[in-house]
Amino acid sequence: MSDYVGIVLVSHSPQLAAGLRQLLGELAPDSVRVMVAAGTEDGGLGTSYDLIAGAVAEADGGAGVVVVPDLGSSVLTAVTVLEDVPRPGVVLVDAPFVEGAVSAAVTAATGAGLAEVVAAAEEARGFRKL
Repeated sequence: MSDYVGIVLVSHSPQLAAGLRQLLGELAPDSVRVMVAAGTEDGGLGTSYDLIAGAVAEADGGAGVVVVPDLGSSVLTAVTVLEDVPRPGVVLVDAPFVEGAVSAAVTAATGAGLAEVVAAAEEARGFRKL
């Protein structure tokens, strides 16, 4: 069992999610489980119910899971998965994909609880770049 909140990146693009996962790997220790559910089963663009369900299960080390979708159908598919296969402590966040995932990973790496990681991801919406 992990003491860290896990993170699931849900994206239409396997390459986009893999790049973000690589970035998160530089910012958070390996003990923060970051799973990717991106693209279709055959590696194409899109979203996959089964990939999302599997990634959520893998990311769940007991401290909760934050699911960060990119846009559109990734949100809808994640909602469907979480409704069909409810798991306690799994939260779909309304956050920008990159900034929300970075905030979630950095916060999770401190050992923060699920509520704090969710808040950090969602607060990333207000970060100004300039």
